[in-house]
Amino acid sequence: MNELLAVTAVLALLGGVLWLLKSGRLSRFAARSSAVAVETAVSLGERRQLVIVAVEGRRLLLGVTAAQVTLVTELAAAQSVEGVRP
Repeated sequence: MNELLAVTAVLALLGGVLWLLKSGRLSRFAARSSAVAVETAVSLGERRQLVIVAVEGRRLLLGVTAAQVTLVTELAAAQSVEGVRP
């Protein structure tokens, strides 16, 4: 009987954590601790990508292949798009 109660409690706790992760309530804590963030990635074909990453306040455009990662350029800081009409 105690084993059944323990298994039920563990499953309930696991379900609660999964719900928090899925709802995004824990993602804001994870984002603060990350020093590197991938802003966007565009596939250029098989195993080739252009990736914009933010590292310690800098934005970098990287070329990524299966064999290497190359710095293409450093980008300007992201600008706010409020008030910009397409």
